[in-house]
Amino acid sequence: MAATGTEKQGSKAFYVTTPIYYVNDAPHLGHAYTTVAGDVLTRWHRQRGEKVWYLTGTDEHGQKIMRTAEANGVTPQEWCDKLVEEAWKPLWEHLNIANDDFIRTTQKRHTDRVQEFVQDLYDKDEIYKGGYEGPYCVGCEEYKLPGDLIEAEDGTKLCAVHKKPVEILKEENYFFKLSEYGPKLLEFYEANPGFIQPESARNEVVNFVKQGLEDLSISRSTFDWGVPVPWDDKHVIYVWIDALLNYATAVGYNENPAKFDETFPANVHLIGKDILRFHAVIWPAMLMAQGLPVPGRVAANGWLMVGGEKMSKSNLTGIKPQDLTSHFGVDAYRWYFLRAIAFGQDGSFSWEDFSARYTSELANDYGNLASRVAAMVGKYFGGALPASTADGDAEKAIHEGLAKAVAAADAKIGEELDFQGGILAIFDFVKQVNGYITEQEPWKVAKDESEEGRARLATILYTAAESLRAVAVLLNPIMPETSQALWDSLGAEASLGALAAQPVQSSATWGQLPAGATVTKGAVLFPRLEEPKKD
Repeated sequence: MAATGTEKQGSKAFYVTTPIYYVNDAPHLGHAYTTVAGDVLTRWHRQRGEKVWYLTGTDEHGQKIMRTAEANGVTPQEWCDKLVEEAWKPLWEHLNIANDDFIRTTQKRHTDRVQEFVQDLYDKDEIYKGGYEGPYCVGCEEYKLPGDLIEAEDGTKLCAVHKKPVEILKEENYFFKLSEYGPKLLEFYEANPGFIQPESARNEVVNFVKQGLEDLSISRSTFDWGVPVPWDDKHVIYVWIDALLNYATAVGYNENPAKFDETFPANVHLIGKDILRFHAVIWPAMLMAQGLPVPGRVAANGWLMVGGEKMSKSNLTGIKPQDLTSHFGVDAYRWYFLRAIAFGQDGSFSWEDFSARYTSELANDYGNLASRVAAMVGKYFGGALPASTADGDAEKAIHEGLAKAVAAADAKIGEELDFQGGILAIFDFVKQVNGYITEQEPWKVAKDESEEGRARLATILYTAAESLRAVAVLLNPIMPETSQALWDSLGAEASLGALAAQPVQSSATWGQLPAGATVTKGAVLFPRLEEPKKD
């Protein structure tokens, strides 16, 4: 797609979603990891000049929410309202998440459309009434298959995800004929090998479907906190059917046809791997049954691990993002998890690793480069960026290095969802520019006051500053605050316009920063870390 720097009109939006998160508790690092990834991806596509729609929100129905509210002495709606307004929305604002919409499954715009969707399936004879008995995990809001359980020392059956005992439930429910969609799903997976990522997740889903699918219970009758089944108000719609439909209801399903047509289906559903089957099996089957298009990609990120355990409240490892942003800053937080962990794989978090990477890559490599260049332009040219008139092989290598970095970062972040690879490509270029300055030694060249010496010094500093101009553009989707600070320091706003309007793909075009731009040394981008306080 062409990088025009302006939003294209009339074309389908690049539509990205996060899971809608349970509001049984405040968000932790795992929730923020997926949401930041989606934010970086959509910011990147915006800077390609594309129309973008980024959706996140909260899942507010189900037995788990009801029990949590009861334990806190409030109604489920009161609990949801409190958590959304005091925890979830403020965190996304704190982390600079630029979502276009925030959907709540208790909103009428959602619940009405959910009832219509399910009624349509019922009218098409895709749903029937039956009974079911089996192990149920309230934490997952899911009936479990034998292979999904582990056994405690006393023989108790536990959910493999939450390590808590399952409940044996027996209910009269309504069922969706999921079993009929196994062959259609396998045919679809075969024709669309990139639909499920990573490859390990795809293999898991394909093998699961090949074993044969069972019909899916789509209602519950033992509690009432949910969307009522429209033809039988003794039942509420199964929370996962309710939840999955947010991806359609939020963009105008059965309400705003124009919005729906220009947005749906999602190009990318970003999810945690523990909810893979819902998104890669149940969701596309529901859409097939309704005659709606299937999403472009389901991308499952791995788990964040602390001490060998998945990060979660139930495992007592639910670290708050604010614990880290207060020490490292928001931009460093956004950068770290995508830099340190390959998206799609499990990754371990440690305070020590974060500190080491912050100091080495952000403070020393990147921040120090920005400070040195601004200081030298100020010292040797009074803060006015000089023109480059003495380019040679060293400068040519920088030009080529930038083109390589832009192409790699755009492919990896924009297409492959390889955030780590894209960030590494950008920082490899930062290292190249640092090496260029070390080799060219502008502080020594400055001692040569001849015309040739001044021209050479000007060329070195212009090359470094122009390189930083491109780096600011490339890192803006990842670290918007520090990128803006660098943009301002280079005097780029006055001559090139707003940073967010700079197309990432054309950032490789050399010579965009004009000679004469006012370069100022601002605050240090990544200050030295203070020692964390000890309890």
